[in-house]
Amino acid sequence: SLSLSLSLVDKTRRSSLYLSLSLCACPRAPCMDHRLPLSSGDSGMESLLAARRSLCSSLEKSRAVAAALHRAGPRLDEIHHRLPSLEAAVRPIRAQREALAAVGGHIDRAVGPAAAVLKVFDAVHGLEPPLLSEPDLDLDLPGYLSILSRLEEALRFLSDNSDLAVQWLDDILDYLEDNSVADHRYLAALRASLHSLEHLSGNPLDGGLLDAALERLQTEFRRLLTGHSVPLTMPSPTKADAASHESPQVISPSPLPVPVIQKLLAILERLSANGRFEHCVKIYVDVRAANVRATLRALDLEYLEISTADFDDVQSIEGHIGRWGKHLEFAVKHVFEAEYKLCCDVFEHSGPPRLWTSCFAEITAQAGILAFLQFGRTVAESRKDPIKLLKLLDIFATLNRLRPDFNRLFGGKPCMEIQNATRDLIKSVVDGACEIFWELLVQVELQRPLPPPSDGGVPKLVSFMTEYCNGLLGEEYRPVLTQVLVIHRSWKQEKSQEGLLTDAVVDIIKALEQNFETWSKGYVDKTLSHLFMMNTHWHFHKQLKGTKLGEILGDAWLREHEQGKESYAAVYLTETWGKLPGLLSREGLILFSGGRATARDLVKKRLKAFNEAFDEMYRKQSNWVILDKGLREKICQLVVQAIVPVYRSYMQNYGPLVEQDPSASKYAKYTAQSLENMLGSLFQHKTNRSASITARHSNGKINNVVATGQYQSAPTVA
Repeated sequence: SLSLSLSLVDKTRRSSLYLSLSLCACPRAPCMDHRLPLSSGDSGMESLLAARRSLCSSLEKSRAVAAALHRAGPRLDEIHHRLPSLEAAVRPIRAQREALAAVGGHIDRAVGPAAAVLKVFDAVHGLEPPLLSEPDLDLDLPGYLSILSRLEEALRFLSDNSDLAVQWLDDILDYLEDNSVADHRYLAALRASLHSLEHLSGNPLDGGLLDAALERLQTEFRRLLTGHSVPLTMPSPTKADAASHESPQVISPSPLPVPVIQKLLAILERLSANGRFEHCVKIYVDVRAANVRATLRALDLEYLEISTADFDDVQSIEGHIGRWGKHLEFAVKHVFEAEYKLCCDVFEHSGPPRLWTSCFAEITAQAGILAFLQFGRTVAESRKDPIKLLKLLDIFATLNRLRPDFNRLFGGKPCMEIQNATRDLIKSVVDGACEIFWELLVQVELQRPLPPPSDGGVPKLVSFMTEYCNGLLGEEYRPVLTQVLVIHRSWKQEKSQEGLLTDAVVDIIKALEQNFETWSKGYVDKTLSHLFMMNTHWHFHKQLKGTKLGEILGDAWLREHEQGKESYAAVYLTETWGKLPGLLSREGLILFSGGRATARDLVKKRLKAFNEAFDEMYRKQSNWVILDKGLREKICQLVVQAIVPVYRSYMQNYGPLVEQDPSASKYAKYTAQSLENMLGSLFQHKTNRSASITARHSNGKINNVVATGQYQSAPTVA
């Protein structure tokens, strides 16, 4: 025990001091250098000297011990004072030898895992410099990811073993408490320390190093996306593209280079493994959506924001509708197609299944795909007119061409809003187109009670509708309109009849025939009625011959109108200009023998009657028109042939009778040439009257059709 040890130390100290004092009292023995020589026989003296030397040596040693004990005195006093507290400190671990041996084994088993944890913890902090001080991840991204993997592995070890090490230490405390090996006060202090470690288990063991490294990876993920995201440029259409009314073919480059995609995938793998997948998706959507918006912004899409209150009719935004089709096709086939593929490449094997489609849907929504669809709805909701039907068919044709792309790109559940908007647009377009088409016949019939054109020309309604119907049956619109009519009838659960479109168009043409038959009876002047019928018959024949509509109506129908033109032209000439030559009769002039004065009076009378009739007829017919140039030239030629030769011959024979008269200008008012010039200028188109547009027989397309004026759609058409 400590008490026994202290007692022995004290006794030893006192004995040493006593021996030292005793030796000091004896006379100092001479040293060996002063020995007296002895005889060889005096052995007793030699023994005495040896004893003396031994005593001297012991005395020196005792003095040294005494000096050492003197110096150790204060330290021994200090130990003496500390021994009670040391005894109290050691007392809690006082136990049986067997118990102490068992404690040693437990301590070894607990200290081993704790030491391993501390070693790994030191290794974690050793990774801090390369993870946080690397200047540019792009230079050695694989190396950085390798170091990050080591950090993750170390943190997993700490996470798996730190609690275990604390648990083992806690078990040691339980053992010490159960076996009373240590004082409970000290055990309580140690348990409090262990509880503190347990409470720290929820906090990062790396001091936030992993979060900082992951933040750097997120920054690099954004930098790679931003640095390699370049807006796509829509090339200018070529002449072939313009002729085909299709957007130019573009071979879309890969949105991102393959090495960049590989780096993104490597970063995404590490960030996803650490619960940051959603952060990556948000960064990706923000960057790529901004790039798509920049691509579309370069197309000048301000027209997409137009509302029905911003325009009067579809013709005022006809150019916008054409651009809309090209822009939508470019956006879907090239811009969104590229984004779809890129989303698949980056996210297909990361995150939840099909999550990449949600990412793509978010990009398209932010980029403004719905604005394209809303513009189509705006056109569909605008005021109805025949030109709007053509524009609705253009919109439907564009959507129909893009239908496979829409189904593939936007067919998933995340794109439900786009699907609904597309279905609503198609329904509005189909309903609107069918409503206008079936109302065309009604609008033609509504024009029938109106008065005929005052100039005898072809009514705008006739010229417009013949060209319009021919365009509907052309290569561009016939298949589209047929499909629209079939779809609309299927929605109403009605069977589609073969020839539905052609039958409806033929009904419109026959209604036009009834219209101009009715209008011809509205003229007070029958000759103007004949001119009107001649114009309309020839218009039908010429404008529809060689067209799809003319083919449907048949050759007999076309010949009937050609014959009608010839018949009414003959009647017109007979009842108008054909009457003038009879006024220049030679009767009475050849056999007259009453003298020169009497002949002169008769010539004056007949020339005066001719001039008056000619002036009146010319004045009246100078406001009449024949729009077809060929027909106009032919009629003028027939009029000239009917009048000018007779007038020239008459003036050659009888003109001298009146030329000497002071009032000759009243009778010889015209020369043959002036009459020919005047008659040749008849029936010219007046600039204040809208002309019909010649149909393009090659493809049946309608260009710049004017549906305004006297025969514009009735006010019932909204």
